Amino acid sequence: MIWVIGSKGMLGTEVCRTLKENKIDFIGTDSNVSILDFKVLEEFAAGKKISFIVNCAAYTAVDKAESDEENARALNAEGPRNIARLAKKIGCPLIHISTDYVFNGSATSPITEDFPIKPIGVYGQTKAEGEKAVAEETNDYYILRTAWLYGYNGKNFVYTMIHAMNARDNLKVVNDQRGTPTNCTTLANVILKIVQSRDSSAAPQNDKIPYGIYHVTDEGETTWFDFAKEIFTRGLEAGIVTNKNCAVNPCATSEYPTPAKRPAYSVLSKKKIQKTLGIKLPEWQESLKSFINSSCFDKKRIEL
Repeated sequence: MIWVIGSKGMLGTEVCRTLKENKIDFIGTDSNVSILDFKVLEEFAAGKKISFIVNCAAYTAVDKAESDEENARALNAEGPRNIARLAKKIGCPLIHISTDYVFNGSATSPITEDFPIKPIGVYGQTKAEGEKAVAEETNDYYILRTAWLYGYNGKNFVYTMIHAMNARDNLKVVNDQRGTPTNCTTLANVILKIVQSRDSSAAPQNDKIPYGIYHVTDEGETTWFDFAKEIFTRGLEAGIVTNKNCAVNPCATSEYPTPAKRPAYSVLSKKKIQKTLGIKLPEWQESLKSFINSSCFDKKRIEL
């Protein structure tokens, strides 16, 4: 049985859906089982045949974290430590989700897993601490760093942009931050393959994927501005962007100062995960088109 922690969040929901579609037995918990209390986690796991833990729980409010450091650290560092400690105790592997924000944005080419960690804000710092905590508590872990995540069940850039495009005639979007938009489906499918490689009931014939840190996003790179333009184009094609006259214009980060600094460059190299799994991750444009045209797309989230 796979235990998905944070199962009601944007990524957790997609992971559960993917497991269900592939007929893999799982159980999901969210705020009903606190990751901040080891005893609570231990009591929940008691008597269950848990073969894998997938931790999708996190404090993800990047700007709010700057003034809410205690809660961010609790959910992003202390919680993962408890989960990793439990995983070791019950003898099962752990998949933990991390972020491109552990880097400072100084790179100029796709960032590999061994690139030095140097976060520039509270969110990134607490996620880096979470990675360290997981590695200290268990050897049987996968840390998956991802970036610019969007999904069907949650507030995200795609829904926000489409809503804004339909409501306004002019938008300004940052054009000096580079990264890779990532559909939750891509990450959920990688998680599925990792689970299957070690879950004998799912795929006993598969070779086990080595533990460690992996980068997982869609392929390619872009800016938030060009991402927004692609959303506009695909949204028009799908009939969900209804304001054809909306002008999407570029701007500098300096024009929209935020409490937390963003990495200027956070494109992650996916060579390691693709070689290890023997797969090719989809291009971000392809994933966006799939997302917008999916029956899972939540049109209520773009209503005016």
